[in-house]
Amino acid sequence: MTAAVSTAPQRIDAPDTPAATPGGRRRRPATTILVTGILAVVAIYFLVPVYWVVVAASKTTDDLFGTNGFWFGSSFALFDNLAAVLTYGDGVFIRWFANSVLYAGVGGLIATYLAAAGGYALAKYQFRGRNLIFGLVLGGVLVPGTATALPLFLLFSQLGLANTYWSVLIPSLVSPFGFFLCRIYADATVDTSLIEAARIDGAGELRIFHTLGLRIMTPALVTVFLFQIVGIWNNYFLPLVMLSDQDLYPITLGLNNWNSQTDRLPEFYELTTGGVLLSVIPLAVAMIVLQRFWRGGLTEGAVKA
Repeated sequence: MTAAVSTAPQRIDAPDTPAATPGGRRRRPATTILVTGILAVVAIYFLVPVYWVVVAASKTTDDLFGTNGFWFGSSFALFDNLAAVLTYGDGVFIRWFANSVLYAGVGGLIATYLAAAGGYALAKYQFRGRNLIFGLVLGGVLVPGTATALPLFLLFSQLGLANTYWSVLIPSLVSPFGFFLCRIYADATVDTSLIEAARIDGAGELRIFHTLGLRIMTPALVTVFLFQIVGIWNNYFLPLVMLSDQDLYPITLGLNNWNSQTDRLPEFYELTTGGVLLSVIPLAVAMIVLQRFWRGGLTEGAVKA
């Protein structure tokens, strides 16, 4: 009688191998350590200034110059400094804050929508001159904002718009970089078959753009919006050229006005550091809230072959 031979699969312990990446290649431990180290250095580079601002905003003027810059002083005056910032000059900082929200919020939203519409049109419609338009937009990316501030001031002065909200808001409505990014992203992700299927179902071009195009382009739109918010919020030179009324100042110009008075009034150091701390909070909140959209829209336009 022959012995029965087991046909059940035998478990063989494989030798330890480096972890595989999503692409199928093996990732070496040394590479992982190197990448992690670089990311740690970059994180420290960006977080140290924020940490310094938090520490500096918690100090009195004497502690700010008499103690270690990266550690707290003898007295914790953070809340007193923030209260002074919000109440100084009949709450002028709150007005500056609201102005920055207006400039960055409205300007960022409209600029993102216009960039999405223009990029989508260049990517999905065939018409004469589309490459020329795209080339002109690329040329606009290379022009720094400081080079156009003075011509814009002369133009707005002739139109009677200088020293108004419009003088800062209108230039913020155009984003050449956002236009470029949306065109590239729409060309790569918005499938033409989806557009044709929507047309067969009777949808108009505007409806297709708003229901399909914008949804699929969400990661690119979030990127453009964040770039616009950060750029407009931190913009200093354009408001400096356009505005002379203190009530129209954004935060950047207002804080610089406080900082220029520190030589004769040292208490403005506390106001400036406290104001800087409050000014970075909206940007941090926007980054935390919007980052999930980068992951959420990556497969919106996927279709089966």
